[in-house]
Amino acid sequence: MTTYDIPTEQWAQVVEAPGGPAVYKKIPVPEPGPDEVLIHVKYSGVCHTDLHAMKGDWPIPTKIPLVGGHEGAGIVVKKGSLVGDDIPLGTPAGIKWLNGSCLSCSFCQQSDEPLCQSALLSGYTVDGSFQQYAIAKAAHIARIPEGVDLEEVAPVLCAGITVYKGLKESGVRPGQWVAVVGAGGGLGSMAVQYAKAMGVHVVGIDGGVEKGESVKRLGGSAYVDYMTSKDLVGEVKAATPDGLGPHAVLLLAVSEKPFQQATEYVRSRGAVVCIGLPAGAYLKAPVFDTVLRMITIKGSYVGNRQDTAEALDFFQRGLIKVPFKTVGLSQLGEVYRMMEEGKIVGRYVVDTSK
Repeated sequence: MTTYDIPTEQWAQVVEAPGGPAVYKKIPVPEPGPDEVLIHVKYSGVCHTDLHAMKGDWPIPTKIPLVGGHEGAGIVVKKGSLVGDDIPLGTPAGIKWLNGSCLSCSFCQQSDEPLCQSALLSGYTVDGSFQQYAIAKAAHIARIPEGVDLEEVAPVLCAGITVYKGLKESGVRPGQWVAVVGAGGGLGSMAVQYAKAMGVHVVGIDGGVEKGESVKRLGGSAYVDYMTSKDLVGEVKAATPDGLGPHAVLLLAVSEKPFQQATEYVRSRGAVVCIGLPAGAYLKAPVFDTVLRMITIKGSYVGNRQDTAEALDFFQRGLIKVPFKTVGLSQLGEVYRMMEEGKIVGRYVVDTSK
């Protein structure tokens, strides 16, 4: 039987007060409960949600002190007494945003476990993956396929799953068009690839030449730069073959204005899917136009366990290449600074050993 030498202390990034900053320090290694596993986190992606968690600017209260992070990739090194033989020690595993749920409520029974009222959220209501050893409910770990690169797959555990779920929720079909707002960022870079892999054409919307080059390189059919466009609505519509606009819009933006524009360029009977969560933002759409053009406006949260397996399958087959840069866990504060300044293209991953 495989055993692991687990230390009593570990390095972590800890938010000690609402608003931050995160402090790089040593903390005790947690002990898994009966239905939990302890994962030796090798790498963790950094998500904009982690910045919101540190700032405490969402209407859901965070755990304090808090270890953030919810894109942790590593291996199972210890498990509770109730965890079955299907998760042997050494199993590659991921820590997702949804750390656990009750598994018995009406939502959980209908595969909507992210909507469970008792859901545990990694790096928000429970400690997450910005530490070397982290706890997760065994039923909800991401089953990372053997042989998959843990460093590269880490961002898929939130960004990949989330945009893949959003595309499914949009109802967009092969051969149709989707506009991805925030296409040059961490979520957007994967949304472009998942859409392409699903046979969907992409109009990427973002700001700057570098992000435009990234969108085209990853398979986007067109790019609209909101920083230089004099008629964004017209340009997005014109990017589609018939000029009627995309069949769906994925809103991954972290500011409010794009949420107000989307119904203007989505085609009739199209769907506007809200995924990004700008603090304090509201949606606004003209009722007359929404009704006459039969526009659907909806939210899409994180994926369930089946969505997770499907998103990882796309990755394992080589259809998704995560554009990322890796830095040490000790440099998380610098990643947050660049995130606030909008300077990140793709995704950042932290190596917990540094």
